[in-house]
Amino acid sequence: MPSSKFNKVENIIPELEKIIGKAFVFIDDENKNKYAHDQTENLHFLPDVIVKPKTAEEISAIVKLCNLNLLPITPRGAGTGLSGGALPINGGVVISFERMNSIIEIDERNLQVITEPGVITEVLQNAVKEKGLFYPPDPSSKGSCFIGGNIAENSGGPRAVKYGVVKDYVLNLEVVLPSGEIIWTGANVLKNSTGYNLTQLMVGSEGTLGLVTKIVLKLIPYPKHDLLMLVPFNNLENAGAAVSAIFRAGFTPSALELIEIDALKIVSKFVDSTIVPVTEDMAAHLIIEVDGNNPSILMNEMEAITQLLTEFDCGDILFADDAQQKEELWKLRRRVSEAVKIDGYTIEEDTVVPRAELPKLIKGVKELGIKHNFKAVCYGHAGDGNLHIRIKKAGSIYSLNNPDVIPALRSLFMLVKSLGGTISGEHGIGLIQKEFMDIVYTPAGIDLMRGIKTVFDPNNILNPGKIF
Repeated sequence: MPSSKFNKVENIIPELEKIIGKAFVFIDDENKNKYAHDQTENLHFLPDVIVKPKTAEEISAIVKLCNLNLLPITPRGAGTGLSGGALPINGGVVISFERMNSIIEIDERNLQVITEPGVITEVLQNAVKEKGLFYPPDPSSKGSCFIGGNIAENSGGPRAVKYGVVKDYVLNLEVVLPSGEIIWTGANVLKNSTGYNLTQLMVGSEGTLGLVTKIVLKLIPYPKHDLLMLVPFNNLENAGAAVSAIFRAGFTPSALELIEIDALKIVSKFVDSTIVPVTEDMAAHLIIEVDGNNPSILMNEMEAITQLLTEFDCGDILFADDAQQKEELWKLRRRVSEAVKIDGYTIEEDTVVPRAELPKLIKGVKELGIKHNFKAVCYGHAGDGNLHIRIKKAGSIYSLNNPDVIPALRSLFMLVKSLGGTISGEHGIGLIQKEFMDIVYTPAGIDLMRGIKTVFDPNNILNPGKIF
């Protein structure tokens, strides 16, 4: 996969050391192996050098040097990605943002925060919560992922169903372009109709158009109360149908998550939890949360949702009595991906369909498993139709360039497309999904994206080989 187009990195090591100091330039094997992988399957690509700059000006100087020498750059956050976006598939220079980890300002008057990209998402959330403020996007890896990586992938998480995803909170970005120029993409305002929306173009661009060095985020007041319940179903399709019914009845939960029973069994054992009773007749559970500032209204909503769910043959509902039970239930949900991967479900797909189509998607996944000889577990953000599908196939621990897996995935994505969906809801395209882009985009659409990439990065040095 390395490209012959790129020059050798060794020639610029002394220059890199001048820019950021020798202590922050790494060419040893231990560090190369550390930055050769993220959480995507079991893929491994060695970089030639890792640099850890501290400022936008240092990044600008590094990028100018790489652009002049036609050296590939792979931007790197915390390495929690699941589509291979941070993999240095052409070797070259990995720019790690881990030293750019300061929250610059929490502006309580304007409900905004200015942060560097290397701040851990949960650290940012906790810092603004101390001021009574809320940054809702919360991917499962929020305790380790960086806010800059969330920008690159337009991350969501469980509360996206009510509050939206990252793009809904980004007001302005400081960006180093592939030429080394530093720009701001917009303004720190809630409305902006000044030219093309460069801010939103950057969000979700997976580090292919520019390197984000400062981020301005919108905040909202923190909700004072929340209620949580766990609802078992003996039929996966009934669970999926109940999701759509909740919204049609006029309710908007702050989270609505689905966990298939096989995944629940695996993660319960993994974290040594018995909070969820598991019986053989169960097929899936829904985690339903409502939040707000009036406990009486929230209780009425929960009672009405409970009554509605009885129409879908649900089992006995478990209400979380206290903060500890809520935390244990959320721990199960957030660690599902890690647990099932260790159990052999190493191939993860991030499908999203209109939520009313979830039953058809779930049924279709099971039928494809039989046809293509794989096991699958389903879980994810059912409230917005974003279903994560983990696949276990004998002899195949990865999907990249794997002829035993690609036909099954193509069939899966064709099913998703036929249901009005698309192939990634929040993980991005990165490396492993790019060969399926033709399913959801026409050649004209893909060519338009390629053209945008060329305008920003004519030498194709910034995260080359991703998305297309």
